Amino acid sequence: MKNTIALLFFLILGSFSSFSQSLSSSPYSIFGLGSLYDSDFGSISAIGSSGVALPSNRFINNLNPASLGFMYQNHFLFDVGGKAIQTSYQDLSKKESRNNVQFSHIAFAFPLSTKSAVSVALKPYSSAGFKISDYKLPIQDSNEEYTLSATGTGGLNNLDISYGYRIGKKGALGLFGSVLFGSTKDNREYVIANSVTTIDKESSYNGVRLNLGGQFKVDSTFTIGVNLKSPSKVNATKVQSVITYNANLNASNTVESQASSDVDDYYLPFEFAVGINKQFKNKLNVSMDYEKAFWKTTDQADMYGNYLNQEKFKLGFSYRKGKNPRSYFDRIQFSTGINYDTGFLEVDNKRIENKAVSFGISLPIENTFSALNISYSYGQKGRISNGLIKENYHKISINLSLDGIWFVKRKFE
Repeated sequence: MKNTIALLFFLILGSFSSFSQSLSSSPYSIFGLGSLYDSDFGSISAIGSSGVALPSNRFINNLNPASLGFMYQNHFLFDVGGKAIQTSYQDLSKKESRNNVQFSHIAFAFPLSTKSAVSVALKPYSSAGFKISDYKLPIQDSNEEYTLSATGTGGLNNLDISYGYRIGKKGALGLFGSVLFGSTKDNREYVIANSVTTIDKESSYNGVRLNLGGQFKVDSTFTIGVNLKSPSKVNATKVQSVITYNANLNASNTVESQASSDVDDYYLPFEFAVGINKQFKNKLNVSMDYEKAFWKTTDQADMYGNYLNQEKFKLGFSYRKGKNPRSYFDRIQFSTGINYDTGFLEVDNKRIENKAVSFGISLPIENTFSALNISYSYGQKGRISNGLIKENYHKISINLSLDGIWFVKRKFE
């Protein structure tokens, strides 16, 4: 037990250190709070990130807090994961590649009673990791252009506390609160004719969000689920320095130096997700989700684009032979899935869409629910167009889901 507690302590410290770094290298993370981050627990990443209707009896399901209501008594679940991503970026004139290793999440869950359980998870919510050089943009109401160079790092962290309660034998409700916190650094240089303006800004954010989920087992093989995320405000402040330089006069002027001020708060929209999960002959499992986020109702915009309502379509399949529970091979799970995201940003009248296909395997550890989950995803984001970039990425996700049995007396010594 002491070794387990020490391991958890160092993993949590390591996760805070990892989250303080920028997780994204996407140029699209220049918008808003950065690129929104998907932290998939267990084998969820292999089934197209679907799972709103998956009960949480073998692993922690971070997509729906109600799933905790079906958690087995005396079991303690722990989940930790990471990702390795290789991305190529292409526009009309050039192509380049980058590699990125990311810490994904750390979470644990345990039952409070025969009908309820709680989980705690720490994961990234968004990440800003962009570098843009000599990007030409038009000056409004003018035929002239200006040149932008920018770099950004940082992002928001997400601390989730979830509670699920089973109602009868078939239904469950769940509630979880998300505490969002973090900061971003943004350094930009604007060049107009012979004038250069540099803006160095560090923004800090904090906010709270509530979520409600539900699951209902129609029968032993068919489950439906729903998840609702409340609209929320993320408070923001900034510290900024602004310097201008005129090449003709060979003179510089400090407009601001480490000036603190409030900035426009960022608003998260109302979101809902519905899902179904169907099992066939205890071998094949099919999971399907639909999600919608009403970004347009937040009445906010970015200087480089507009916010639109976002839709996600997710479909996943998993198969476990399961004929002989004593056979290791029969307990291995094979998974695949697809995912399509319309995106919530429109740049130059074009949506920043994302689509991906995934494959994975879950390797059992001993005779418990513990498993090593490995998945591979290939996806595309954005498009090649004037001023837009297309991303092609290969992603390998590794999650370790551990199951421990607590407070059970040994029958044999």
